[in-house]
Amino acid sequence: MKALIQRVKRASVTIDGELYSKIGTGMLVFLGVEKGDEKENADKLVQKLVNLRIYEDENGKMNRSLLDVKGEMLIVSQFTLCGDCKKGTRPSFDKSAPPEIANELYEYFISQVKALNIPCATGKFAAMMDVELINDGPVTFMIEK
Repeated sequence: MKALIQRVKRASVTIDGELYSKIGTGMLVFLGVEKGDEKENADKLVQKLVNLRIYEDENGKMNRSLLDVKGEMLIVSQFTLCGDCKKGTRPSFDKSAPPEIANELYEYFISQVKALNIPCATGKFAAMMDVELINDGPVTFMIEK
């Protein structure tokens, strides 16, 4: 399971020209599910993300977590994170989980974030989405579990 995370001032998802979801200060999470991923991977990744100290404290140091700053999370399914670009010029998606499994783990990931009382918004699985964000920093990390 892979997550590309961005610390944001705000972020939103638009589908077919209609605003689908949005957050204020928090974390935008692009989530990729690979073959072999299980709920245990999602549990570990949720804990890592909500406790990751990427928000500045009073001294300007990255020392606060999403929980500490009471931030929001926007979670967007992103199967292309599992793409392999090592050979040739066309990505291979052989490592991506089948859609039914990926959606199940995506929904499970969302439920685990919500269980921590973190305000949470989402994209729509398998939809064409326009994602807008104001990256705060910029601060961006790739995390794998």
